[in-house]
Amino acid sequence: MEKAEKRELVSTMNEVFKETNVVVVAHYAGLTVAELTALRGKARVAGVSVKVAKNRLVKLALQGTDSAHIADLFTGPTLVAYSDDPVAAPKVTSEFAKTNDKLVILGGAMGKTNLDPNGVKALATLPSLDELRGKLVGLLQAPATKIATVVSAPAAQLARVFGAYAKKDEAA
Repeated sequence: MEKAEKRELVSTMNEVFKETNVVVVAHYAGLTVAELTALRGKARVAGVSVKVAKNRLVKLALQGTDSAHIADLFTGPTLVAYSDDPVAAPKVTSEFAKTNDKLVILGGAMGKTNLDPNGVKALATLPSLDELRGKLVGLLQAPATKIATVVSAPAAQLARVFGAYAKKDEAA
């Protein structure tokens, strides 16, 4: 890699660390190319980016960001998973680590908050933003449906009473 390419990578990664909500750091020693490609494919579907870069360059990119406190995690063969959704990156990496013991989660960062491996796994168990939005919409719609049912019930009863009187008058 030439010096200009390294500068470009550091500036790109710096922007990523400034803009993303969550960063997960993991060791990938022993993963085959096919396994790493599978991880990237699962990550892409979930809206997560996975990046393998030299530790020295990533440490430079971390400087001046909220995630600068995780620089000590970058030793050995590491990869970085990041996403805007605070749950997506931890979920993808944790699920992959369950099926493949060669991926070892070291920790991560959520803004200025330092995450240990258990913190990353705890984030992975939370529902995603889309799931939470769906639940919230469901909760908001449920009372409206119940109110509409309750309000329409007296009108339906009145209609039945009028219908019964009409039948009674016709019969008489």
